[in-house]
Amino acid sequence: MKNSNIQFKATTPRRKNLRRGLFLIPLVLAVAGVSLAPTARALRPPPDGGYPNETTAEGDGALSSLTTGEGNTALGSNALNANTTGNNNTATGTNALRFHITGDHNTATGRAALVFNADGEGNTATGRAAMGDSTTGSENTATGWQALFNNDGFGNTATAAFALWSNTTGEFNTANGYLALYSNTIGYGNTANGLEALINNTTGNGNTANGLDALVNNTTGNDNVALGTSAGGALTTGDLNIDIANEGVAGEANTIRIGTRGDQTRTFIAGISGAPVAGAAVKVNANGQLGVAPSSERFKAEIKPMDKASEAILALKPVTFRYKKELDPKGNPQFGLVAEQVEKVNPALVDRDGKGEIYTVRYEAVNAMLLNEFLKEHRTVQELEATVAQQQKEIQALTASLKEQASQIQKVSAQLEVSKPTRQMVINNP
Repeated sequence: MKNSNIQFKATTPRRKNLRRGLFLIPLVLAVAGVSLAPTARALRPPPDGGYPNETTAEGDGALSSLTTGEGNTALGSNALNANTTGNNNTATGTNALRFHITGDHNTATGRAALVFNADGEGNTATGRAAMGDSTTGSENTATGWQALFNNDGFGNTATAAFALWSNTTGEFNTANGYLALYSNTIGYGNTANGLEALINNTTGNGNTANGLDALVNNTTGNDNVALGTSAGGALTTGDLNIDIANEGVAGEANTIRIGTRGDQTRTFIAGISGAPVAGAAVKVNANGQLGVAPSSERFKAEIKPMDKASEAILALKPVTFRYKKELDPKGNPQFGLVAEQVEKVNPALVDRDGKGEIYTVRYEAVNAMLLNEFLKEHRTVQELEATVAQQQKEIQALTASLKEQASQIQKVSAQLEVSKPTRQMVINNP
């Protein structure tokens, strides 16, 4: 250990998967075997109350090394024992801030609180052995038995026993709850609120866990957000997940999960209905995942012409209807298809729910089939029009030919008329 006069005998809680209800072997801190050889004391007479430079010391060895430090208060055996020039430190409890030498503005309340901190500044440790193994950490706040026990980082806040216990150089972490961020070593910017929240996080950064066992299995994942009991509990190493009342999936990243299937059966979100917006239609699959159906070739396989496959829609029977009152209290008239009837025509044209029951018609597929049938009919019309046009041309040519023939007949008739012999009149005189 760091000093032969103080020995820590400890059994740390087993690292988990630490789940609720698991018996923890508590870390037992024993400050024992303190042996103080007779030494010259800076304070005369031996500590027993108030002294110059706003110094207060009470207890054997309290502030016994003080030289020029001012505004220090040491209450308890060996409290601030090694402090020489540090100012405005307060140590309450046996061995509190015992080996502190030069740092200022530290407050240690509890046996062995900040016991090894030598030159850190602005720390507040409340609880037995709070920040007990810290040597140089500054601007940290630890409240609870062995909270921030190993910390040498900056700007951390731990509230509750064993919170941020393993933290060494991680900075700007906040842990509120028994064993919260217990395994964190160098991770920074994490916030854990709740029993065992982020307990297994070691080097992950920027995570926020609010709730009992929130992000309990995260180890190295970064920038995850979990809200609710066991929220994000299945996440391990993935980044940028948001899980609200959902355990998430191990290893996944960049995913938002809200609610749990079977627990939440309806969703109401303000600011959507009646809000005009341009863009693609949002779809939801049977697993509840939202997204936009892609049309790019890179997402498709086995592409081939629809051909006669679309003829199935010719057997569909469109209907008018009204939704039941629990769905549409106003009873507005609707136009569409009945999924059960469509399924009989072509099962590929319906979608099923999570239970496998027929739920809705794939109207986008029906529209594509309608387009194919329209194009087929359009091509037929074009072919007919081409045939009619050809026939018209032929008729026009025939008409022209007949006209030409008529003209020729007229010419021939005229010529014949001209070639006839001239009639002569014969007069017979008596």
